[in-house]
Amino acid sequence: MLETDLEVAAELSLQLRVLGMESCHFYQAAALLEEVALYPPPLVIMTLEFGEQDGIALLHRLAEADYRGRVLLISGVERKVSQIAERVGQTLGLQMLGSLEKPMRLAELRQRLGRWRAVRETPPRPETEPVVSTQELAIALAGNELTLYYQPQYELASDRLSGVEALVRWDHPRLGLLGPDSFLPLLTRAQGKRLTRYVLKRALDDAEQWREEGVVLSLSVNVTADDLTSPDLLDMARHAVPDSPQLVVLEITESAAMEDELLGSEVAARLHLGGLEMSVDDFGVGFSSLSRLQVLPISEVKIDRSFVSHLHENPQDSAIVEAVALLGRRLGIRVVAEGIEELRILPLLEHFGCTHVQGFGLSRPVPANAIPALARYQLPIRSRMAASGASLGNMP
Repeated sequence: MLETDLEVAAELSLQLRVLGMESCHFYQAAALLEEVALYPPPLVIMTLEFGEQDGIALLHRLAEADYRGRVLLISGVERKVSQIAERVGQTLGLQMLGSLEKPMRLAELRQRLGRWRAVRETPPRPETEPVVSTQELAIALAGNELTLYYQPQYELASDRLSGVEALVRWDHPRLGLLGPDSFLPLLTRAQGKRLTRYVLKRALDDAEQWREEGVVLSLSVNVTADDLTSPDLLDMARHAVPDSPQLVVLEITESAAMEDELLGSEVAARLHLGGLEMSVDDFGVGFSSLSRLQVLPISEVKIDRSFVSHLHENPQDSAIVEAVALLGRRLGIRVVAEGIEELRILPLLEHFGCTHVQGFGLSRPVPANAIPALARYQLPIRSRMAASGASLGNMP
């Protein structure tokens, strides 16, 4: 631990002891670096402001020392600065646990270190052994080993489940269920297009099964800019729309949606003419012109979780979410807040004008056969909040 403020250091040491962890405190960066070189600790907690050398410079020194443990930042500076420091650390190859603002809260510290401990309890794989191979992935695509889970999405006005987002998983015969980060980077361009077609067809089939059981939900599928230029993909989605009440939403990241103005406009127009809708995912992360939302027939924007997760603690994040929600309301666009982990932020999101929410705090992704029961017997958000003790605030 590197902290020059004795009061803060004492408080942090006490909190770590409560969590069952012993700590060693350093006042100077040189002493910490010497300890890292001789006896590398599994975790370094460091402040961004100390002496003549700032914390970002120390991150460079830790990377130069090939430090392999985790790094947690504590800071009293503007959050923008600590976020930049986090990104610098990640770019340098350090394993960052994020940052905590002073004064630290025990609950937040427990949450950050809890995630780290969960990772530590998982035996690491040898670096020479890849998790999966491109050959295995090709076999999986051919053998239908890929399956879909669905992230439920809730409408704040009705207090009910309103839609789902299709998420691909790999039911690996040896490793079990794998998330997309484990295999999507291995896909070739052709395999990526093939996977998107598979996901869309599978999701539409699942949605048809739900309709037969009396459950009609909006269906969101993630696509790339390449996917949207494929006529067969658009035709597949369009053909599923006219004969059913199914709302199909194709999600594309903000950077991809805004990269090529003419292409983005053409794709959005074709989707609209075909009865489909377009959603801009991770909104707020890119640097697109807001005026583009005015000219593109976009039906939905999804506010990135990085702005939602610290809504109560960070006034700047709160201001951004409020501004995006107001913009969506004025333009007649649905505004979805992603990454909901705590129910206590829902009243504030509704007050700002967000229309829909999704995240693990409401429901984790579930297999297709669990959706009908979730739709029929779901506990309304308002009831969940009452049960959790969170304030109902402006909830309907």
